[in-house]
Amino acid sequence: MVIMTVTVLVPDDDGMEFLGELPGIRPVRYEAGAPLPPEAAEAEVLIPRSHRAAEELFAQLPNLKLVQLLSAGAEDWVDDVPAGMLLSTCRGAHGGSTAEWVVAVLLSIYRELVGFAADQQAGLWNRRTTDTLQDKRVLVVGAGDLGGHVKRRLEAFEARVTLVGLTAREGVHAVEELPALLPESDAVVLVVPLTSRTRGMVDRDFLAAMPDNAVLVNAARGRVVDTDALVAELTAGRLRAALDVTDPEPIPPEHPLWTAPGLVLTPHVAGSVRGVRRRSYAVAATQIEQYAGGELPDNLVHGEY
Repeated sequence: MVIMTVTVLVPDDDGMEFLGELPGIRPVRYEAGAPLPPEAAEAEVLIPRSHRAAEELFAQLPNLKLVQLLSAGAEDWVDDVPAGMLLSTCRGAHGGSTAEWVVAVLLSIYRELVGFAADQQAGLWNRRTTDTLQDKRVLVVGAGDLGGHVKRRLEAFEARVTLVGLTAREGVHAVEELPALLPESDAVVLVVPLTSRTRGMVDRDFLAAMPDNAVLVNAARGRVVDTDALVAELTAGRLRAALDVTDPEPIPPEHPLWTAPGLVLTPHVAGSVRGVRRRSYAVAATQIEQYAGGELPDNLVHGEY
């Protein structure tokens, strides 16, 4: 594979250090809100600091061919990246930590860790038998990199995992099969990207098809779930849930999600762990090396989940 020299605009020192070790890659540092360096005129790749800042940069980068994200989600970008420009995500960098969060919240719910923590604060030695993740039937909606991470970790706890994707393939059920799969699932884990097909997919009918006392886990995007429909199920005590993402986000004061029963809530931190920046740049570097070698990056955005 022939490697050409590619100039890459990088938003931080971590990126300069990581990409500077790669042959054929010339990283150039830029500062948000400051004038671009002269080398920007040659830049073919932009690693953006944020969506808002990137929009202002496109018109100043006449040679730009690829926008390489450090995030796995691209829903904020797909409509704003100019036509003919490539958009690649950081799929693969955050799967392990997000899957770890999924396991953590399910264990917390089934082993009643929140209740035991409250007992500790109250000075109560309240022994009781809890539920277990073992033998639970877990439906993972999203069969990409993240879905695979979730499946492997849950199976280590002897859960029975079923994957659902856009289309059926070996080991993966099609999304059209959800009405038959939902009533047989103890927990449903959402790890899909936000697209026109997934926006609002978890609506009143979806939730009604889940059995009593089932758990909904959203590690995808808040708008995948109809918040009002979920709050109604939680308030009725029929379902439980764990949310790392919400709609709206952040949750405003007095919103019913703050006090909804049976809910474990975290502020969009499933992938926020130490070392994630380096893992993100490792994936980004692979995508940029593929582009520099005349190939299309593996993580080009498309509609599948």
